[in-house]
Amino acid sequence: MLVRKPAGGQPNPNFVQCVNCKKTLFTAEFEASLRVCQYCGHHHRLNWRQRVAFTFDADSFVETDTGISSLDPLEFPEYAEKHQQAQAKTGMVDSVICGTALLDGRPVSVAVSDFHFMGGSMGSVSGEKVTRALERGANEGMPVIIFCASGGARMQEGLLSLMQMAKTTAAVELCRTRGVPYIAVFTDPTMAGVLASYASVADVILAEPKALVGFAGARVSKQAQVHKAPDDFQTAEFVFRSGMLDRIVPRREMRSTLVSLVRLLGGHLHLEAKKVG
Repeated sequence: MLVRKPAGGQPNPNFVQCVNCKKTLFTAEFEASLRVCQYCGHHHRLNWRQRVAFTFDADSFVETDTGISSLDPLEFPEYAEKHQQAQAKTGMVDSVICGTALLDGRPVSVAVSDFHFMGGSMGSVSGEKVTRALERGANEGMPVIIFCASGGARMQEGLLSLMQMAKTTAAVELCRTRGVPYIAVFTDPTMAGVLASYASVADVILAEPKALVGFAGARVSKQAQVHKAPDDFQTAEFVFRSGMLDRIVPRREMRSTLVSLVRLLGGHLHLEAKKVG
């Protein structure tokens, strides 16, 4: 998102500029519309705090697994410095935040990926947090909701990053065997190793409009194409037509859609929790 600058050159907090259509928007209206452009409908990227605030019951989110931090097993050049810079910039330990929250009064296990932290890349910590969110849901009988936003695996951690694909997928299977519903939401972007693992094996897959969704990046994909790809190639709309998504959901409808799905798919868990209580 770009902040509109007046003639003096200083940012004007009352106005923002849409990154898609370049129209000038009132900041208050932009925030009230959940950071969706009122002119072109572009869904601007959210950080994890905004995502939680827009989705779950007020003040119900409780973060868990806060003491996990990445190592630098390969001593990859400049990785430690870049990781520290991302921490200082975002206030996050790594690219995924997980915890529990209430959704219309129902407890859910949550993981939210934030693209602002090193492109939402999946390293050992983010993979572990996604796994714990899924296992928590399976063990405590809570539906699992994961918001995906990632450019893929974190190459600086080598195989420790790639193995998260298998680990997170195994955790999804644990939910399935215990009858716990898992809902994935593709946001912009959902790519590469994340798409090829836990993101694509959810019971229900939703996506925000125009979200970038694919395995390889656009430049690599174009090199491999025999025929010209559609104009909306690697978007949520293209993937939906191909049968990989269940529904494209505008941000304003996301909370109500998730409420309905949790009520429908996790109703038996709610009843069992009442009996135990």
